[in-house]
Amino acid sequence: MTVFGLVSAVAGFVKVRYLIDKAIIDNMVFRAHYRITSAILFACCIIVTANNLIGQPISCIADSAVTEHVINTFCWITSTFTLPANSLKPVGTHVAAPGLGTDIGDRKYHSYYQWVPFMLFFQGILFYVPHWMWKQWEEGKVRLISDGMRGTSVETKQERQEKTSKLVSYIMDTLHLHNSYAAGYFFCEALNFVNVVGNIFFLDTFLGGAFLTYGTEVVKFSQMNQNERSDPMIEIFPRLAKCTFHKYGASGSIQTLDSLCLLASNIINEKIFIFLWFWFIVLAIMSGLALLYSMAVVLLPSTREAILRKRFKFNASSEVSNLVRETQVGDFLLLHLLGQNMNMMTFNEVLDELCRRFRVGSSSGASPASVPSAPSTLEMSPIYPEMEKYSKDTEI
Repeated sequence: MTVFGLVSAVAGFVKVRYLIDKAIIDNMVFRAHYRITSAILFACCIIVTANNLIGQPISCIADSAVTEHVINTFCWITSTFTLPANSLKPVGTHVAAPGLGTDIGDRKYHSYYQWVPFMLFFQGILFYVPHWMWKQWEEGKVRLISDGMRGTSVETKQERQEKTSKLVSYIMDTLHLHNSYAAGYFFCEALNFVNVVGNIFFLDTFLGGAFLTYGTEVVKFSQMNQNERSDPMIEIFPRLAKCTFHKYGASGSIQTLDSLCLLASNIINEKIFIFLWFWFIVLAIMSGLALLYSMAVVLLPSTREAILRKRFKFNASSEVSNLVRETQVGDFLLLHLLGQNMNMMTFNEVLDELCRRFRVGSSSGASPASVPSAPSTLEMSPIYPEMEKYSKDTEI
């Protein structure tokens, strides 16, 4: 129950938030980084440090002249080792466990287990940092300008039209001034991709070059003949290992004690890291695809048209082309985020009104940004001061 209480403390990362309370300012892949992945890593950190699941993380058998506490502490703070030359020898007849036995060949030292909780916690922070950066950059703009229009709240047609007019007026007043806003979003999205790929190589270095092929080796192991296979999880996370302790004898000579240590924490570590291997690979692929999607949005106007038509069901063909032509990437990103926070009918009304004002501006010979935009209605809005602040800050 104690572990359950601790793990539930990270549930806030994955809780469902209603649109009426908080605006969505990113996409699903972005949220998979800071909500799901950070929650997984923090939960794993808690599980690894919960000694009531496995007892003591290390327990060594040694000479009776050395107390159990001393040998356990020594082997934990220094390191244990296994012998790869003995990995394939039959257990029970030739060796006590894979990697144990006569001290021959090279030794493979294992000291990572001291740092596993710190590593998992540090990784959880790394996956949260891009979201934190984007929140500072975004400064609640989408939440402020979509206030009262998020979700599926019931309202009269007149109220909806007033709110739509205010929102469109703000978009027209700040047209072409959101490119730096979009640059911050795309930078943080690229940072997500770099972060997950970097963490894969970071863990590979942490585990002595074994993490990159860890998942494939485990899959391959499950398909091999039982008598001819060596478990990669035991090779990287041994459950039994050796530890050498030196002490002075009665006559002052150095005595060497060869201890056998049970690493109970590795039974959890091996499961955590095989899960992280598969999750990081999936997350890296999703992040790469999301980055390609964003590049297409930036570079290809046809992609923006397709998004408005297919995702947001805005089917007026001539209007879509004109809307994309009159707006820049920053304006489109703002519209895209607004579309995620509104129901389809309300957002289509916003797009219709925006297209109407573009037509009025074109027919009058004025630029779209200079079209008169019902200032009296906008100024009556409780969020107008915040909108005006964003407009001035962006111009500077």
